[in-house]
Amino acid sequence: MVGKLVRRSGGEGRKAGIRHSRQDTVFYTVVYAVIFFLLLVVSYPLILILSSSFSDRMAVLAGKVVLFPVGFSLEGYRKVFEEPDVLTGYANTAFYTVVGTAMNVAITMMAAYPFARKGWPLKRFVTFLFTFTMFFSGGMIPSYLLMSNLKLLNTRWAILLPGMLSVYNMVIARTFIQSNIPAELLEAAQLDGCDEFRYFAQIVLPLCKAVIAVITLFCAVGHWNAYFNAFIYLSNRSLYPLQIILREILIVNSIDASQLMDDQQFAQRQGVADLLKYSLIVVSTAPILCVYPFAQRYFMKGVMIGSVKG
Repeated sequence: MVGKLVRRSGGEGRKAGIRHSRQDTVFYTVVYAVIFFLLLVVSYPLILILSSSFSDRMAVLAGKVVLFPVGFSLEGYRKVFEEPDVLTGYANTAFYTVVGTAMNVAITMMAAYPFARKGWPLKRFVTFLFTFTMFFSGGMIPSYLLMSNLKLLNTRWAILLPGMLSVYNMVIARTFIQSNIPAELLEAAQLDGCDEFRYFAQIVLPLCKAVIAVITLFCAVGHWNAYFNAFIYLSNRSLYPLQIILREILIVNSIDASQLMDDQQFAQRQGVADLLKYSLIVVSTAPILCVYPFAQRYFMKGVMIGSVKG
């Protein structure tokens, strides 16, 4: 009799749906209002930058752009792409991002797998060596001398090799493997005649798609925005990444007010400089923003699961 009543009440509850109390309704309303406000705070600067990059330079200088473009113009983008080195910079940055990210992910997963295994006698000592590098480094001058002695200056390897392995990403990947791949799976694979390399390539890696997507996103963003290593190690313009080229364009178009006596000329130059600033931001960030949505669904899962246990 009790079981029938429970089943009946449960069925009626499912049909009627969940009813929130007045306190719950107020709470959810406040939460959604705060989230919507934060969304506006975060998105408005991006919208303003995009609208300003498509606006007339005098409208940008006068501060007339609030939400939508004023006096639609492509002058900023035209001036950016008039530079012959921009396309070369795009190609170099794409190469550094694709090849560097592939190398980062491969090395990170190969380093994380042994640390996730149990029974490794040198595990504590090697973990200490890896962790030590997160807090201490040789510094800029020793790093430059090392690259010089290795004959890597003015080569693509000067951008790809330093920082190939991120210990932080390796710890995330190691914890993800420990949390989601049971040790019994390896025993079952070994009973079927699977060796270590085949187990890692055909079983571990497919099960780590979430954390691989997160690490790929981290590394790709880092390579796309990187400029410091290129600024130090490269002097050949044909190897410059996009960020160095855009920096030079912005410096060339900067204005010294003491050199301009005419107020109208100063306003025009200042308008061009402001327009270039917004256009450069869009040009440098648009490609990586287009890639992010494809990895976004793995982002939360990979980071949260990989940070539960350390």
